Order: sequence, then C-alpha cells, then structure tokens
Amino acid sequence: MKSKKIALVTGGAGFIGSHMVDLLSKKNFEVRIIDNLIGGHLDNINHHNDNKNIKFEKIDINKISKNNKIFKNLDYIFHFAGIGDIVPSVENPVKYLETNTMGTLNVLEGARYNYTKKFLYAASSSCYGIAKTPTSENNKINPQYPYALSKYIGEQYAFHWNKVYNLETISIRIFNAYGTRVRTTGAYGAVFGVFLKQKLSGKPYTIVGDGNQSRDFIYVTDICEAFYKAAKSKYKREIFNVGEGKAKKINHLVRLIGDNKIVYLPERPGEPKITLANINKIKNYLKWSPKIKFENGVSKMLANINDWKNAPLWDKNSIDKATKTWFKYLK
Repeated sequence: MKSKKIALVTGGAGFIGSHMVDLLSKKNFEVRIIDNLIGGHLDNINHHNDNKNIKFEKIDINKISKNNKIFKNLDYIFHFAGIGDIVPSVENPVKYLETNTMGTLNVLEGARYNYTKKFLYAASSSCYGIAKTPTSENNKINPQYPYALSKYIGEQYAFHWNKVYNLETISIRIFNAYGTRVRTTGAYGAVFGVFLKQKLSGKPYTIVGDGNQSRDFIYVTDICEAFYKAAKSKYKREIFNVGEGKAKKINHLVRLIGDNKIVYLPERPGEPKITLANINKIKNYLKWSPKIKFENGVSKMLANINDWKNAPLWDKNSIDKATKTWFKYLK
C-alpha cells in the first residue's frame, strides 16, 4: 500500500506547472513531472533536486505513450502542458490543435489505461470570447482564435473521457494568469513579459489600444490552490472559473511597473475590452478565494525582474510584424 498520494504534473517545469509542483511537494505528495522544455525551464524546479519524492522526465505530450510508466499508480493528473502564446496561433493553427488537443488526448489515454482517479484540466477563459461580464461558467462559448478553440476542444475531450470512461474530471478556466516564472517563449504575447523587458531596457511600453481595457489578473499561487482544492474535493465532473473577480486596467499595470514613455498601438480585433470572472461557483463549492492582491503580485514580479533579462525586446515595428497575420484574418 503506497504511503503518499502520487500526482503527475504535465508542463511541470513551466509557469503554473512549476508552482503546482511546489504546492504538491509541500503537501507531501510524490510528484512526477513531464515537460518538453520548450516553454518550461529546469531552473523552475531545480530547487527540488534533493527531494527524492519529485522526479522529472523530458517528454513531449505529442509523443507520450499510454503505456509509459509515468502514468502508473497515479491519484491525480494536473494537465498544464500545451502551447500558451495566443497571437501566433492565428498563423500556426495546426500546431496548436495538435498539441493542445491531441497532446491532451494522449495524456487522457494514459490516465484511462492506468486507472488514474482524477484529471485536472487547465482550461482557458478565452473560450468565452468577447463575453458579457462578470462571466460565469454557463456563459456562451465563442472562441475567437485558434488558441482558444484548441483549449476548449481539449476540455471537451476530457469531459468525454469522464462520460465514457468514468475518469473524474475538473476543468478550471483560468483568466489572466500572472506571477513569478511567467517567462516568455520568444513569441509576442502576455503583457508582463513585454512590459518587464521594456522596463529593464529603458524602452517605451507598447500599449495596445488606449490602455483602458481591463483584465482579471489572477496570481499563480492562487491558481494552484484552486487546482489543489479541486483535486481533493468530492466533485467528479465540474467546471470552475478562476480569477480574482476584479478587473484591472492596463494603464494601472503600467503605473505599478514604473514610469516610462508609452507607445500606443492599434486595438486588436477579437480581443475583449474587459475580462472579469464570476467566481461565485468556486467560492461556494470549494471554499476557495484569491489571496494575493494585484498590487502585491506585481511587486513580487518586480522583485524578480531579472528573470526577463534574456526575453526579447518588443517595439512597435516588431509587434506590427508579429501581429500582421492576426490583423489580416481577424479584422
């Protein structure tokens, strides 16, 4: 009889996944990590090197077999692996669908063949598209770009495996995740990676639109706490929104990061003016609520700003080039 609960964290060397590993380690789990190290970084988990209860393997979910020993005797799978950059998905939709849907399918098959108890899926609030706010779990699904579609299809696969194969499944639709370790893969994307490198370089912040658009930013450790509570809960098939339940303007974020010149870019079609999660369900079902205030979370990131020293530096011209396909098709 095993003495510890065993969890697999896919994408466990990445941003949210590595924080999930930290939490599970504190909870005395045996943790198995897989990551292809394209978006993940070994130094996110190197502080666990002396922990014999944590094992890492470099594996790509596009190639993993259902018979891989990594799936043996698991209690939980926390599935964070996938491609997360939004803008490039318009140019490379097949790549996103292959990884975020078929890669998810491979992990689900590993869970099914090895009788994993529960599957925790990292879904995206982008499935709602340009939604009414606050956005609840029963809001209309309306993906605006291939990334959003790929994450939603992955979620549907997971719930089909729940229906047919009785794999307990909880999907957590994450709003705007931020926090330490949210490093860039090199693609143009999330505002934090762009702004922090611009601050380090003393270059102007590139703000899309007028900066009055608002986002529901949720700190990474709060996200992991939601996943943990969902895993340990009695629920066998649920969807939960995870956000702070508050919307912050991009202009406010820039003021927190620090004074600098600003260059304004054209608004991008297909992007909402506001994202704001209705988090009543997860508060009621799991007794979860966010703990990290936005201003404190930004301070934590600024304290680790050197993590972005090797990130690409974006300016108006390079962003115009990176978003050319987006404007071509989503106008």
